[in-house]
Amino acid sequence: MLRFAMSEHEQRFELLADLGAMIAGEVELDDLLATFADRVARALGADRATLWLIDNATGEIRSRVATLPELPELRVPPGHGVVGHVARTGELMNNPDVGDDPRWAEAIAQRIGYRVTSMLTAPIIRRGQIRGVLQVLNKLGGAFTERDEEFIRVLAEQIGRALDYTTLRGDDASRGLTLRGRFNHVIGRSPEMAAVYEMVVRAAQTDATVLLHGETGTGKGLLARAIHVNSGRREAPFVHVDCTTLPAALVESELFGHERGAYTGADSRVIGKVEAADKGTLFLDEIGELPLPLQGKLLRFVQERQFERVGGRETLTADVRIVAATNRDLAAMAAAGQFRSDLYFRLRVFEIEIPPLRARGGDDITDLAVHFIDQFARRYRKGPLRLADAARPTLAAYAWPGNVRELENTIERAVVMCQGQILGVKDLGLEPRRLSGVLDVPAWSSSTALPAAPPAEAAPPDGDVRLPGNLALDEAERRYARAILERCDGNQSAAARLLGISRNKLARLLKA
Repeated sequence: MLRFAMSEHEQRFELLADLGAMIAGEVELDDLLATFADRVARALGADRATLWLIDNATGEIRSRVATLPELPELRVPPGHGVVGHVARTGELMNNPDVGDDPRWAEAIAQRIGYRVTSMLTAPIIRRGQIRGVLQVLNKLGGAFTERDEEFIRVLAEQIGRALDYTTLRGDDASRGLTLRGRFNHVIGRSPEMAAVYEMVVRAAQTDATVLLHGETGTGKGLLARAIHVNSGRREAPFVHVDCTTLPAALVESELFGHERGAYTGADSRVIGKVEAADKGTLFLDEIGELPLPLQGKLLRFVQERQFERVGGRETLTADVRIVAATNRDLAAMAAAGQFRSDLYFRLRVFEIEIPPLRARGGDDITDLAVHFIDQFARRYRKGPLRLADAARPTLAAYAWPGNVRELENTIERAVVMCQGQILGVKDLGLEPRRLSGVLDVPAWSSSTALPAAPPAEAAPPDGDVRLPGNLALDEAERRYARAILERCDGNQSAAARLLGISRNKLARLLKA
């Protein structure tokens, strides 16, 4: 008996300790919360658990995160049943015999075909507002105890805090939660992002090589991780390789490793990123920057999963799923002889186009801004901050050449500099020229056909960058990068931030 009590205590302690780690991944939100519901049931010695969330838009109480194999989702009207009562009043209820409570929704139990005897139900409250309900069913071996009540109160409080770090957002002025994206930490409800989510789910169900294409700052790295953590390889390593930061002379060694004595200074055997990712996922970020001579060796690995370490003769294999990402037009580069066409075709088995922020609409931009405000307000201990209503159309009208990354940096600066509790247009510090309705030609445009310069009588506003329409992509990028550098008075760090690229990549553009 003592051993059982200790085991139960350990389970409860581990559950509270693991709560933070469980919300850290870019998993599908339903999968995340369903996993958590299963852990809750075991920790409380119950048969099942359900995490009900109140939909801020409709007031419905939804159970898509339950351990319910019979149904994908249950919806309860406001105030209906025991769950509705707890969601309305905030009262904790311990029902040793649900048949004695007139609020018990027998119709739902009959619909599921699952017999319920005992039930423990607690409200999830955060910053004074009820966000949802935590419910456990059928205590194994008896009724729920006072100790169970104490634990579920603590657990519900911790869940309320944890939800602040997911894509579920609660408004301090109203009940319930708003879902801002299908994957945890990936914000976006627009049709454009819904299409991306569907592709990510389909990609995660296979081991096919994936190519993510999109402008700098659109979240390619986040989606690559989402593919990994929602796949069968989620327990294995996710190894990120940034091809823009690899020194040209050491790229092969970084990827494939080297043997002792392979070159001066190689005093021991070192495994490369490929071996480190064995059984997991290798994410090749900005694959378009990979030097042409190494693309042949990478092609062999993509085709056969075989390689040799630098200075070695033994042929090695690695069971690796490859996800690559680029902001370049690889098809145009392949046609120009700047990227191996056979490698390009091998990489684009499953291609996902990620839309730029400006194409996703004002709702996505606002959701992201509010998410970042909450995040940085906590980081810098600013207290609760709110985005001014007047700032929302301004954010939606902005061009965001650096996409989500630029928006994140803008919000962080605004939170740091803000003196009050409301972030207004002035706090954002947006460039007026990008609000004029004239979009700049981005350096990372995937099109090789750039718009022609306007006629003299329709000269663009002072400070805008216009490029001739007959430039090759590389030359257009170089000229645009130089123009931005001049605007930043030669400050390469500032120019790189504005362009949404690394300083190393900016340096390469300028030297091209």
